[in-house]
Amino acid sequence: MGEARNILSVEEASEIVLRVAERLPPITVPIHYALGKILAQDATAPDPHPPYPASIKDGYAVVASDGPGEYPVITESRAGDDGIDVTVTSGTVAYVTTGGPIPNGADAVIQVEDTVEVESAASGQKRICVLKQVSQGLDIRPVGCDIAKGDIVLKSGERLGPAEIGLLVTVGMTSVKVHPMPNVAVLSTGDELVEPETESLKRGQIRDSNRAMIIAAAVQQQCEVLDLGIVHDDEEEIKRVFDKAFSSGIDILITSGGVSMGDRDFVKPLLAKSGKLHFHKVNMKPGKPVTFAEILRGSTDKKSQTKILAFGLPGNPVSCMVGFHLFLVPAIRQLSGWTQPHLPRVLARLKHSIKADHIRREFHCATIRWEFDNGTKKSGFVTESTGHQISSQLLSLKSANALLVLPPTGNPIPAGTSVVAIIISDIIGFSDATSLPSLTPESISPQSNPSHVNIVKSEASEYKVAILTVSDTVASGEGPDRSGPRAVSFVNSVSEQLGGVSVVATAVVPDEIPKIKESLERWSDIDKMDLILTLGGTGFTPRDVTPEATKEVIHKEAPGLLYVMMQESLKVTPFAVLSRSAAGIRGSTLIINMPGNPNAVAECMGTILPVLKHALRQVRGDKREKHPRHVPHAEAAPVDTWERSHKSAAAAQETGCSCSH
Repeated sequence: MGEARNILSVEEASEIVLRVAERLPPITVPIHYALGKILAQDATAPDPHPPYPASIKDGYAVVASDGPGEYPVITESRAGDDGIDVTVTSGTVAYVTTGGPIPNGADAVIQVEDTVEVESAASGQKRICVLKQVSQGLDIRPVGCDIAKGDIVLKSGERLGPAEIGLLVTVGMTSVKVHPMPNVAVLSTGDELVEPETESLKRGQIRDSNRAMIIAAAVQQQCEVLDLGIVHDDEEEIKRVFDKAFSSGIDILITSGGVSMGDRDFVKPLLAKSGKLHFHKVNMKPGKPVTFAEILRGSTDKKSQTKILAFGLPGNPVSCMVGFHLFLVPAIRQLSGWTQPHLPRVLARLKHSIKADHIRREFHCATIRWEFDNGTKKSGFVTESTGHQISSQLLSLKSANALLVLPPTGNPIPAGTSVVAIIISDIIGFSDATSLPSLTPESISPQSNPSHVNIVKSEASEYKVAILTVSDTVASGEGPDRSGPRAVSFVNSVSEQLGGVSVVATAVVPDEIPKIKESLERWSDIDKMDLILTLGGTGFTPRDVTPEATKEVIHKEAPGLLYVMMQESLKVTPFAVLSRSAAGIRGSTLIINMPGNPNAVAECMGTILPVLKHALRQVRGDKREKHPRHVPHAEAAPVDTWERSHKSAAAAQETGCSCSH
């Protein structure tokens, strides 16, 4: 019914999946079944909390103006009491427990430790001596001080954890409207597959590990799973199981095997006959033949049709799980209402060098951990490979908690290089406890060296930077991204000069205005980046649209930065006048278009370095950040001296053309 493009980039394929995966309609569930789900309604408090003035401590409710002295205890108020008829008047006190209602007339609580019980009167009435003067309102929680009546305690779209469940119960919600988790069916195909309990394997047989692995991964995402078992490489048998699955009320079908180019790989053609085949090749390693189709079931009326997302994952287990993390996890989260469905990404330093593939971008299985280096006082994520990477070798996935995104350079990436790491599981579980994030006792001690504390603080970067490469060639996988890694390296090298910056996100998009805008808006409005640098798409060719996209999202322009960069680039090449860069501010984010040439990125960044730290502080809204004192021209350093002092970063780069590409 539908044809797919020959091969897509990971970003293009992921975008298609998320566009097709529409959020499932909300359902109402008992509160105890809501954990981990996405709220589909605002939760509003019907009454204040606490609903009465409550004592913060065990003590005595008093009239604050009475002051120290001896007083009779006229009543008791304990947590759980429904109210007190006795009124505390001047010259009397009442005993209260933590959480107990404050009796009428009392306006402060004095803790038990600041009182002494004295000998009771002949009547047997208890008396105490108040030892301290207290202020009005002391240790009393007023009505609604935690939650006021009508407050929205949780907004639609929030994920419900234990604390959120507690909040819902606090405001009286015993059931809640949420987005359900999808129902998933899992199927393995292959003549060579046998059930795991098979004791003696015949020649040519292997146990079906993929199905158990995918089921476990889907359950980990809180999905309801239907196990469809093993199907042989028989077209009619596979079609029969597909038809059964499509009529079983599932939201997602996951198959493994049968999606490559063999004469008995029937999954792809059967999915194409059943619905719309969106793609069947992705430019990635491992997992190139991953397949995605959209199946519609039901009446011809679109509104009443049921949509099923069908994923054909490769048969090799590592390819299968890489595909699950890159495409299934975002799809499951999108269906279940997540606003940010992608797995988190961080930058991590390579512990050892890793050789990159020369054709396809590789998603390399690795372990990632947080290290605090007492020698250099530097902290950050460190990563190392799980070993030899073969798509059939499941051992490389053992203990892996990250996929390293390695560009297709064909060369070894040296140790110490920062690479993007996609987090696929918790950063825990290492036998060596020192690999877990922690600070030394000295770094948190009040007596610690102040200079040491400053160093530790400076490592927690003050400003977050995102870098967007805009290139049809790179996005399609036809060429490597040379500008992006150069920009990351340069920004990291000038981190201290800018008061602590760190590249926390990178992405590649084709030369298309909607995709450029989507990245800029997401990084500005949701991820709250301080600085976004775009690379490429600023020239004269018909596909160069980065400035147009940028101007559509910025609220204020910053032409001065462009002027300075142009002045510097003209010293290298007259073609710099062909750059059409834009720069400006969106919210609290500064966005600057850079040329696509790797050398030009360093040249332009080096030019604006003297003012960039000041600019970032002002964009963030730091009222204390004033313009530096204006230096009269007569007092200023000669121009050539100024240039030499601020071109050191650019001088370290290779010389080259500064025009856009």
